[in-house]
Amino acid sequence: MPQARVLEGAEAQLARYLRRRRLKFTPERRLILREVFEHHDHFEADALLVRLRGRGIAVSKATLYRTLALLVRAGLLRQELFGERHSHYEHILGHAHHDHVVCLRCGKVAEFSNKDIERLQDDICRRHAFRPQFHRMAIYGYCSECRDEEA
Repeated sequence: MPQARVLEGAEAQLARYLRRRRLKFTPERRLILREVFEHHDHFEADALLVRLRGRGIAVSKATLYRTLALLVRAGLLRQELFGERHSHYEHILGHAHHDHVVCLRCGKVAEFSNKDIERLQDDICRRHAFRPQFHRMAIYGYCSECRDEEA
């Protein structure tokens, strides 16, 4: 899905979510949403705040955190804890399902997809008469750069 259409879809989905809850689609929420969807990487809330402020967008930390929580509840973002005490976010609208490999030393996160793993999960659910809603998989270890530094 082209980037402009993804952003339009995200804005429409958030507008519907807010309208159903009688909440306002404030200019700050729109700016945060647009900044999130302009990038395709995993991000931390504080890094997003720095990026916004670097572009001259004055948003309070509280507004940012509340808006990120709204975006998660609206189904636009996924919040992940990769073995740390703070969350990472990624937008999920317009992206196929994927899993992650996470470096325990530098924190680098890489995405991967594997049809065999997905098929195996489907088989397991069928055998247990289980209807899955979602799953999260992360493999933790050391990236090649961190392994090379230790050698």
